[in-house]
Amino acid sequence: MAIEKVCVVGLGYIGLPTASLLANRGYNVHGVDVVQETVDIINQGKIHIVEPDLDTFVQSAVNSGNLVADTKPTQADVFIVAVPTPFKENHVPNVDYIISATKSLAPYVEDGNIVILESTSPVGTTDLMEETLRHEGVDTTHLHFAHCPERVLPGKIMHELVANDRIVGGTTPVATKLTADFYRNFVTGEVLETDARTAEMAKLTENSFRDVNIAFANELSMLAGKFGIDVWELIDLANRHPRVNILQPGCGVGGHCIAVDPWFIVDAAKGDAKLIKTAREVNDYKSEWVIEKIKNAALEFEKTHGRETKVACMGLAFKPDIDDLRESPALYITRRLKSEGVNIVAVEPNISSHPEFEIVDYKEAVAMSDIIVFLVAHKEFLDIEVGEEKEVYAFCKLKDRRAKKRK
Repeated sequence: MAIEKVCVVGLGYIGLPTASLLANRGYNVHGVDVVQETVDIINQGKIHIVEPDLDTFVQSAVNSGNLVADTKPTQADVFIVAVPTPFKENHVPNVDYIISATKSLAPYVEDGNIVILESTSPVGTTDLMEETLRHEGVDTTHLHFAHCPERVLPGKIMHELVANDRIVGGTTPVATKLTADFYRNFVTGEVLETDARTAEMAKLTENSFRDVNIAFANELSMLAGKFGIDVWELIDLANRHPRVNILQPGCGVGGHCIAVDPWFIVDAAKGDAKLIKTAREVNDYKSEWVIEKIKNAALEFEKTHGRETKVACMGLAFKPDIDDLRESPALYITRRLKSEGVNIVAVEPNISSHPEFEIVDYKEAVAMSDIIVFLVAHKEFLDIEVGEEKEVYAFCKLKDRRAKKRK
């Protein structure tokens, strides 16, 4: 099957890198996003998100004429859906964006087309896409549906889109083969073939595994605080065992994957995913624990010094050196502290503005604040000088920094 044109629906953190990569590999790529401003920015050869090397890929793709963005799909040989999959109240998966994107394809799909879902999704969502198109009046008999979950790390997306192994699962063996062959044209990692439901569950399993292991580290950090132990030293020592590899604790777990995907399993399991559910609860609770620690520190400072405390919240993104705020525990903590009356100074070196906070330069924030709270280990924070008169709380690993108080 000769593939010349690809339509990518959703030009966010996965869709835009994928679209620009394919365009630079010679495919005619039609990118789709519902936000007109995003479309306009991309068509200028610019980017609306922060990701190393993405600007170069997009500029090259647009200048070559191989990448064009629009608010509506068009006919293509391959359709890739890469839209958000958040959850609703009570952690119920929300696949509304996928359904909406699928419906938008109805006027354009033709016999022989491949329809690929890259969005991380509950088991059965690829089948739901086919069902949705049938309800829209499309004869899906000769369409090929498959799931190929993204497996990239923000900050290394352009490299890992090509280098990482990929899992491809079709709703039929033919769909699996055709889709896998398509990915083999631009993926240097191994392309592993399975069925759609297994591919969907594989991505959820990967992120749930990581979430469970992070929960152990986060729970350990809270116990270390209770016992008066430096958790960073504790983990360093424990990891000297040849079969122990404890992860680093943080102020919670964020991002569009690890903080969300385990709930998809919990929701579908109906009470049987006990360990996965507990891990999610531990990681969510860690943020509440941090909030209480900082509130108590602020109150103690005010009692001691007789004036309001100023608290620098160092980092809002969900992980170091990116601008992605999705499901960020650091952002949640900063919001909560502000809403509960703490005088906070918001710091995030990877964004220039935020609708809720005035973003302050990190050096200025340290100079003007009484309590310095490191929530994200951005590179700018690793060597910053903090005066001895400041109280410092580090809820992320800052290399060899020795804070006065490390919890």
